Amino acid sequence: METVGILGGSFNPVHIGHVMLASYLVQWGYVDKVWLTLSPRNPLKEPGELLPDMKRLQMLSIAVKGAPELDICDIELTMPRPSYTVNTLDLLAERYPDRRFKLIIGSDNWRIFDQWREPQRILDQYGVMVYLRPGYPVTDHDVAGLEIVHAPMIDLSSTFVRNAIAKGKNMNYFLPPGVYKYIVDNRLYRPNDR
Repeated sequence: METVGILGGSFNPVHIGHVMLASYLVQWGYVDKVWLTLSPRNPLKEPGELLPDMKRLQMLSIAVKGAPELDICDIELTMPRPSYTVNTLDLLAERYPDRRFKLIIGSDNWRIFDQWREPQRILDQYGVMVYLRPGYPVTDHDVAGLEIVHAPMIDLSSTFVRNAIAKGKNMNYFLPPGVYKYIVDNRLYRPNDR
């Protein structure tokens, strides 16, 4: 049975760290594929400067082009909002009974995982792969259903990328090929152009 890692996020925008992690998880044998799963709105975050869903989805499509081990998943765009990860995993398991799904989160999110909806059921039913992020060590290694991933760490965030673009910085090497061109062509994340 194929194992698919679900890497959810607002991807506002998708950056090189997202696709590096996804590629690593497949190439090092943690999962067979990774689906970058676009969230319409994280219930634990303020909507703030979130671009429209279709623009973020387009950037994801550009990011995974030519990477057969990566795909995008837009299932949450059709689900009630705010969307909860456990509901997403349940719906995916129902729609794709021939696949096994595992959740992928950063160690920063693992720290607040107990605030998620039905965290224990996610661990028991699906399993959680936690990749280390700078400044967020994982101390509770013996949790059933938890797998720690020692992927190369990159201290890069979508917030950093957005702020840099707003200041006129060239983010071409911080984003997957083609994504920066899409941002520039569509004048995204530039405060004066909204």
